[in-house]
Amino acid sequence: MKTLQQQLGNYGLYHRSRRNVITHFFGIPLIIFAVLCLLARIQLPFAEYVISGADIFVLASVIYYLTLSTSLGLIMAAILILMTIAAVPVASLSLNSWLIMSIGTFVFGWVLQFIGHYYEGKKPAFVDDLIGLIIGPLFVLVEALFLLGLYQELEQQISDIAGPTKP
Repeated sequence: MKTLQQQLGNYGLYHRSRRNVITHFFGIPLIIFAVLCLLARIQLPFAEYVISGADIFVLASVIYYLTLSTSLGLIMAAILILMTIAAVPVASLSLNSWLIMSIGTFVFGWVLQFIGHYYEGKKPAFVDDLIGLIIGPLFVLVEALFLLGLYQELEQQISDIAGPTKP
């Protein structure tokens, strides 16, 4: 399995333009939220509990993130749990309202992504490697942390692989 630095560095190769990264700050969370809204409607009985498709998605994602980095995995867990809590009311809407809101949010998020990649002049990372779909949210998190002056060593390691960020 690739390391955190390798995964983020490879993803970073497709995201060196500031405008592309900015569109990802909005597009990726919207896409993840929409997926959680769609999956939250799937209810699976498990012993005395009911587990949603969103719960399973979050659990699998967090396990993967934790294998890459304990601290980043815990931050992602908190974010994804909060997003899942916010998705539950959407999942409880009428069928039409739930679908319109979830699919509309999903499509809008992808429109932002493709606008960013237009500025970048490169295709999205997942086209070459599907793992980019799960690395994208982690990339957005670390880019936000870099802006706060955190994880500077990781920022340098990604830049060593992907090159400097361009305006």
